[in-house]
Amino acid sequence: MAESRKVRGLAGLQQAFDEVRFGAARTLNLRESLPTGAEAARRLDAWLRQHQVQQSGELLVITGRGNNSASGIAVVRETTLRVLQELRRKGVVQEFGEHTPGSFVVTVAPLKAMLDAKRRDTAPTLPAPPAPPTLSALEDSTRDQLRVLAERSLDALGVRERGPFVEDEMLRLFGELAAAAGNGPDREARLRAAIRRALTEVD
Repeated sequence: MAESRKVRGLAGLQQAFDEVRFGAARTLNLRESLPTGAEAARRLDAWLRQHQVQQSGELLVITGRGNNSASGIAVVRETTLRVLQELRRKGVVQEFGEHTPGSFVVTVAPLKAMLDAKRRDTAPTLPAPPAPPTLSALEDSTRDQLRVLAERSLDALGVRERGPFVEDEMLRLFGELAAAAGNGPDREARLRAAIRRALTEVD
């Protein structure tokens, strides 16, 4: 009985430290909602991409150990590992490691890492978001920032005559950054923030 109380006490102490270190905004608790593997993958992917745009630093992902799973296999934990490895390859995750047997600490990568990885990887495991047919729906200031980013991106690639390629590069960058910015209210404001962060990383 004393040993059981000791274990619960240590677990509570760890949770208290985690709440101070990460807070609710930088914690994703996949254990609470008991998602399927596919649901966990979708939630984790979208959540990490959002925090990459926000450059949130260290994040905590709680998966649980899978002790109560019907098959005895920690589906959410294994899915989380797979997604983290995949997103590290795609430049979304910089590094991750086991925090406890039922959680991981994840550090998101700079936006530039994601953009560079997109250039290297022409066949991603998950389909890239479709590029929009036109950028005319964006505000002028957003298009201007996107054009500057496209020009600097082409400069970094060593493209001398960048004129013919600027529009295509703008569309490519828009597709990637818009996906990271997510949907919902203030989407364009989040997109502009992502463009500004990418510009600081390219400079």
